[in-house]
Amino acid sequence: MIDPHVHLRDWKQKDKETIEHGLSAARKAGITRVFDMPNTDPALTERSVILDRLALASPSAKKHRVSYSLYAGITNDISRLSDLVSLHSELFPLVIGLKMFLANSTGNMGITDKKMQEEIIKNLALLNYSGVLAVHAEDESFFESAKEDPSDWSSHSYARPAISESKSVKNIITLCEKYSFSGNLHICHVSTRLALDEIRKAKERKVIRISCGATAHHALLTFSDAKERNRYLKMNPPLRFQSDRDAVYDALKSGLVDFVESDHAPHTLEDKERGAGGIPGFAGTLLLLDHLVRDGVDEERIKDLFGGNVLKVFNLKEEEVFIPKDRKRRFSLVLDEYPVKPFLWF
Repeated sequence: MIDPHVHLRDWKQKDKETIEHGLSAARKAGITRVFDMPNTDPALTERSVILDRLALASPSAKKHRVSYSLYAGITNDISRLSDLVSLHSELFPLVIGLKMFLANSTGNMGITDKKMQEEIIKNLALLNYSGVLAVHAEDESFFESAKEDPSDWSSHSYARPAISESKSVKNIITLCEKYSFSGNLHICHVSTRLALDEIRKAKERKVIRISCGATAHHALLTFSDAKERNRYLKMNPPLRFQSDRDAVYDALKSGLVDFVESDHAPHTLEDKERGAGGIPGFAGTLLLLDHLVRDGVDEERIKDLFGGNVLKVFNLKEEEVFIPKDRKRRFSLVLDEYPVKPFLWF
């Protein structure tokens, strides 16, 4: 399987996880290729840091036989865009694409100003960037931080409401269409029915190339699950209502969602107690796979969701996608790798 969305920490966050441990756990889950996100510490926003990260990952990737790629992170500094585009061209597929956070999450890389978002899309179009632009789509102007209750993780769903995602998705699609963006706009971890509607309409218009991914937690869980405090179910975007969860799950089956992404984002137990957003994701991917198989989703669609469509969207060489049969055993193995176990109750 391929996991196109992981946060393998390391460096100043090695207490949360090291690349070596993350790749070992991924392999136990049956994942043979990962794409690492740029909100590391230090962040993957310039050439020297990106090259250091690739050098760090290489021995562990070989040891565990997991192919490792990473995203270069876009910042408010427009002058860096040209170098990132060049780096992607030079080092693809090691540098698999560009990532832009439209709201702050772990790492505070959010580009929240809409004029700046527009400038970035405009400049990427002018630079003829044709790779994948992955976005974390939430609009902070719709956040209601006063609704956040540290004693109840489910309150996070009200503090970062569904409308913040759908409005952000609509805006970034509009910008890409306006400037005839020639790359592939990828909406990460879509979690709401309204955002899926915007993506569906964009796919039907065919003005730009667009894809989206979904996580196990957004497809299987709702905000009410987060009320169980010892599951530590706080992440960005947060868990949603039943109707949104059902829409995400149905979109996985129908083909509207292109592929599954774990958004694997481990923290220490102490950090989770303090309210850090993100959960270990590999066990959830296995759980979602099992649900879809038991729901009768055909083998071809399963292979597309867990790797085949990743190869197509990222324009990678075709390869066989291995779907593990021993999912229960692998689930237990991966669950034991992390102190936070949000999927244990399944």
